[in-house]
Amino acid sequence: MKKIAIDRDKCIGCLTCVSACMVAHQEPDARNRITIDSKNKPAPIFCMNCDKPECTYTCMTGAMSKNAESDKVEYDKDRCANCFMCIMACPYGVLKADSLLHKDIMKCDLCSGIGDSSPMCVKKCPMEAIAMEVSA
Repeated sequence: MKKIAIDRDKCIGCLTCVSACMVAHQEPDARNRITIDSKNKPAPIFCMNCDKPECTYTCMTGAMSKNAESDKVEYDKDRCANCFMCIMACPYGVLKADSLLHKDIMKCDLCSGIGDSSPMCVKKCPMEAIAMEVSA
């Protein structure tokens, strides 16, 4: 499976990846974000598509599930009960509610169905701090 890899030494916190996500999905909120770490450096945060995702284990309705074929964690908003257990369970703090309706979960989908195979954050990062890598 391909996953997003971040070289934090290259990241300058310019938020281009966040803007690229918003534009790609035509939404007023991004599915990724940048925080500042304890050393006062920018820290991009993306879904890790965990091997054993806590978000899927806590989801009562199956709205969060691990796709056995693609190995991606997927979100089905039609099945979501808006309990936000997935948000609370995520050890990386990646998941969040959308900022407008506070209803849907904002989760990176690697820009599935948008353009070619590379997510927009990877394509648009001016520092090449974000890349796709194949995980074992």
